[in-house]
Amino acid sequence: MHIKDKDTIKKEIIALLPQDPGVYRFLDSAGKIIYVGKAKNLKKRVSSYFVSENRLNAKTRALVSKIADVKFTVVENEQDAFLLENNLIKENQPRYNILLKDSKTYPWICIKNEPFPRVFITRTLTRDGSLYFGPYSSAMYAHSLTDMFHSMFRLRTCSLKLNREDIAKGKFKECLNFHIGKCDAPCIGKIAEEDYGENIEAIKNILKGNSSQMIRLFKEKMTEAASKMEFELAQAYKERMQLLSAHYNKSLIVQPTLANLDVFSIVFTDSVKKTSGKGSAFGNFFRVTNGCITRVLNLELKTQADLSEEDTGRKEILTHFMLSVYNILSDAGEKPCKEVIVPFLPDEGVLSSDHNIHIPQKGDKLSLLDLSTKNAREFMLQALKQEALKNPEEKQNIGVEMLKRDLHLKQYPNHIECFDNSNIQGTDPVASCVVFRNGKPSKKDYRKFNIKTVVGANDFASMYEVVYRRYSRLMEENPEDLPQLVVVDGGRGQLDFAYQALTDLGLEKTMPIIGIAKRLEELIKPGDPNPLFLDKNSPSLKLIMQLRDEAHRFGITFHRSLRSKRQTKSELTSIKGIGEATAKKLLQHFKSVARIKKASEEDLAAVIGKSAAKNVFSHFSSD
Repeated sequence: MHIKDKDTIKKEIIALLPQDPGVYRFLDSAGKIIYVGKAKNLKKRVSSYFVSENRLNAKTRALVSKIADVKFTVVENEQDAFLLENNLIKENQPRYNILLKDSKTYPWICIKNEPFPRVFITRTLTRDGSLYFGPYSSAMYAHSLTDMFHSMFRLRTCSLKLNREDIAKGKFKECLNFHIGKCDAPCIGKIAEEDYGENIEAIKNILKGNSSQMIRLFKEKMTEAASKMEFELAQAYKERMQLLSAHYNKSLIVQPTLANLDVFSIVFTDSVKKTSGKGSAFGNFFRVTNGCITRVLNLELKTQADLSEEDTGRKEILTHFMLSVYNILSDAGEKPCKEVIVPFLPDEGVLSSDHNIHIPQKGDKLSLLDLSTKNAREFMLQALKQEALKNPEEKQNIGVEMLKRDLHLKQYPNHIECFDNSNIQGTDPVASCVVFRNGKPSKKDYRKFNIKTVVGANDFASMYEVVYRRYSRLMEENPEDLPQLVVVDGGRGQLDFAYQALTDLGLEKTMPIIGIAKRLEELIKPGDPNPLFLDKNSPSLKLIMQLRDEAHRFGITFHRSLRSKRQTKSELTSIKGIGEATAKKLLQHFKSVARIKKASEEDLAAVIGKSAAKNVFSHFSSD
């Protein structure tokens, strides 16, 4: 592998890391994993290692000195980061991880496969038909759930081997928990097996995430208790309600319903032209062992031509990716799993007929494939950012590539236009339209607008006017040059009025439009109540922000020039005998009021005549 020094790692890798939760791996010069860590924010956490040495302890300094490369895996949430870290530490036993972690296991909630099932915490999974939920990164959280279940349903905690015959014969005797109201005593027939089973089904539903009914019940009981001034009881119901609301029902990182399997995903670039003339495919591989992700691998594959996800050649690329992964695993003495999950089928013969290669349609396996695809896209994004650092000319094309993907556009937005309104307290309302082609400003195509039909500071109506004027004229003069994306600088109101203008022109289905709000840089789509948040470092968001900032700059410059001219004219027209036409002549000839002030009476007379010149000269001479 290529060994990177500390400065290179900080510049080329950390700068490209996403701000998502995930797991990072430090590798030494031999390519061996020497440390595995989890992070709520990958970028911030990994950056904390590459600071001045006097801020690090001795152990961390020793670790950093051995780092030759950094790899990462993105997950959905912080809990999954905990669990994946645990799996990878066990699998790789990195030198610099705490040894205690190597044997650490996380708790599960077990519903035992037996008559009158017990519900308890365990750290060991037994394949006896029992149901396991979790694992939970917090043992305290798992215990709080089981305590709540026992409190709500008065479940048994004993290990008696109950059956209907022995219960009917009276072979068992109730324990203290029955007498203090903590158990319904199924051992002596105080609760029927069917009724007990209904309680167990309710617990299963809660652990599967179907807890909305219980939340509503707790809320009613909380309100009722509070109305009776039973505040301690109301607080107890409130805590149960919050516990259920926060319950996370499953993890893809550790899922006991999944057996041993391999997961492959792959994504392609098709618009980014590399200097080598080749395109790229980016693949992610997960290995699941005993229900746990234990191995993660990313590979970039160069192709002789640009490929899209619809090209027939993608099967060949996936086949090559799978064979490359299995060659790497073979060197480590590992064989392919019997079950293999893929996004589409590879060429025949990649594995023997006793392997089951298939495309999942639903459930945990499909979710696992989606997570793998997400990591392949993050890997692609990192590679494209790295390419942009090496070759700045590629940066604009990468932004266009990412924008199509992030906004789910049908076409590449090689032609984008952005609108911005500008006015101060309703005076001189103007608007600007800037044009980007292939990710770069096309200043010859910029347009500026004086607002004609709107009175006062009405940004919404002004946005409708300029969008309608811009595209009604473009449709008449050059309909082939309509943009593939329109951006509005503003929130929901401006976007809705701009979209209405496109609708009135019949362009709403063929010309995508979005708004960008300033405060959180969120993107807004017409009719979608949920804003889209892109990675702050993504090329697509940076391209949109560049558009927005350029439209704002261009609009402000136009607004200031109008305001300056208005103020200048008002100064000249305040002179006796000088009207709009005369003031315009003076400004056209002398270019500024400062030059007019310095001009002689004869020079002024040559432009506006002796009488008017005398008035202007006298006015400025008296200042």
